[in-house]
Amino acid sequence: MIRRSSTILIVLLCLGLILTGCLKKTGGSVQGEEAARLEAERTAKEAQEKEVARMREEEARKAKEEFEKSLVAKREPGIEGEVYESKLLKDVHFDFDKYDIRPGDADILKQNAAVLLKYPAAKIQMEGHCDERGTVEYNLALGERRAHNTRNYLKSLGVSSDRISIISYGKERPLDSGHSEESWAKNRRAHCIIVSK
Repeated sequence: MIRRSSTILIVLLCLGLILTGCLKKTGGSVQGEEAARLEAERTAKEAQEKEVARMREEEARKAKEEFEKSLVAKREPGIEGEVYESKLLKDVHFDFDKYDIRPGDADILKQNAAVLLKYPAAKIQMEGHCDERGTVEYNLALGERRAHNTRNYLKSLGVSSDRISIISYGKERPLDSGHSEESWAKNRRAHCIIVSK
């Protein structure tokens, strides 16, 4: 009976050792699978981050090309160098004898700021213009306030003020030479040009 009990005990101990070994192997296999899964996730994340970076670089390159294609040289020089017009930068307009930014024009300036932020090397000259009414001196001062206010609004949208110079032309460079309210409304504006040294 003791012999039989000893044999059973030895068999049970052997089975226990075998099962313990199997569990360790199985646990190791589970840990190996987890490590492999984590490594695969890390590799996939790195690949995704590289693809996102590549796409951003491509977008920046396309934005730069689009911006450069939009530039057209003007005949007269600016106060700081060669001057280019860009169809991507829109004029903002003002009410009679005013220099505050209207809500609709704020949206235009947001679009202009988005373009300028895409192309951070671009320097601009903000021109202030008035209609023909009023004295030369008054309109030069009003045009300067319009250009200054427009620059400040772009600055509030993240465009660095050291990229923006201002100049006032007063009533000297009308966009429309007519003598009606419609013509005057076109002439009361801030016009943005690109300056290249």
